[in-house]
Amino acid sequence: MKANLPSTIIKLNTVLNIAAIDSIHYFELDKNFQFPGERHNYWEMVYVDSGQIVATADDKKHTIRQGEIIFHKPNEFHAVNADQKTSSNVFLICFVTPSPAMNRFRDKIITLPQELKPYINIIIDEGRKTFDLPFNDPYAPCLEFAKAPPFGGLQLIKTALEQLLIYLLRIENAKESAKKKKSAEKETENRLTNEIVSLLRENIYGKITMPEICEKLSYSKAYISKVFSENMGQTIIAYYTSLKIKEAKKLIRERMYSLTEISNMLHFSDPHYFSRVFKKETNMSPRAYLKSVTIYTK
Repeated sequence: MKANLPSTIIKLNTVLNIAAIDSIHYFELDKNFQFPGERHNYWEMVYVDSGQIVATADDKKHTIRQGEIIFHKPNEFHAVNADQKTSSNVFLICFVTPSPAMNRFRDKIITLPQELKPYINIIIDEGRKTFDLPFNDPYAPCLEFAKAPPFGGLQLIKTALEQLLIYLLRIENAKESAKKKKSAEKETENRLTNEIVSLLRENIYGKITMPEICEKLSYSKAYISKVFSENMGQTIIAYYTSLKIKEAKKLIRERMYSLTEISNMLHFSDPHYFSRVFKKETNMSPRAYLKSVTIYTK
C-alpha cells in the first residue's frame, strides 16, 4: 500500500542539469601554442587561469584574459590559441545539457568572481582523480576512468559545474535586472525632463516657480533639479531664462513692441533687470541687438 506523502514534502526542481561530459582539461600552454579548431554539438566552457589567450568563435576572435570565461555554444566553430606573447594556464570542460537556461551564456564572455573559483578547483581535482587522462595534452583521447576512481567523483564534477553555472546565471540575471531598472529610471527621467520643458515653454509669457513645478509634477525640488541638470546640462532657471531671452530676440526682430513692453510681456521685474539678463545671455544689450538686426533690414 502506497503511503501518502506529508504535505510538507517539497518536490525539487532542476533549473540546470548537466547530463554528460565529453572532456575535462587543464592546459599549461606555451606562448606559441596553436590549435586549428573544432566544432561539436555540445557546450564548451573555457576559463583562463593565468595569462591570456585568443579564442575564436565562428568568425570572431576574442582576447580572453586571466579570470575570464568564454562559452562556446553547440555547433559553433571554435579554437584556443596562445597570443604569442605570454604562456597561459587554461581550464576547459565540454558538457551536454538539455537546459534552456544555458542559452543565457550564448556568445558570452564573463569574468569569474573569486568566490566562485573553488567550484572550478573541485572539477579539476575530482577530474584528475576520476579519469586517467594526461590533463596537459590538448590532443588526448576520450575520457577513460582511472583504475580506482573515488566514490562519487562524477557526481561531484556534475554538481560543482551545475552550481558554478547557476551562480553565474544569478549574476547575469542581476545584471539584466539592474540594466532594466536603469533603463526604466532613464525613461522616467526623460519623460520628467520633457514635462518640465513643456511647463517652461507654456509659461514663457508668464511666470512659474520651482515650488509650482514641483507641485504640478509631484516630485521633490532636489530630484527635479538633479534630473534636469543631468539631462540638459544646465539648471531649470537657466533654461527658463534662455527661453525667455530667445523669445525676446524674436519679438525685437519683429519690431511690434517696445523694449519696455517686451520686458513686461515676458514677466521681467523691470526693464533694467531685463536689459541685464539679456546682456548676460547675448553679450549685448537689447538696444544693441535691435540696432544690429535693423542694419540688415531694407
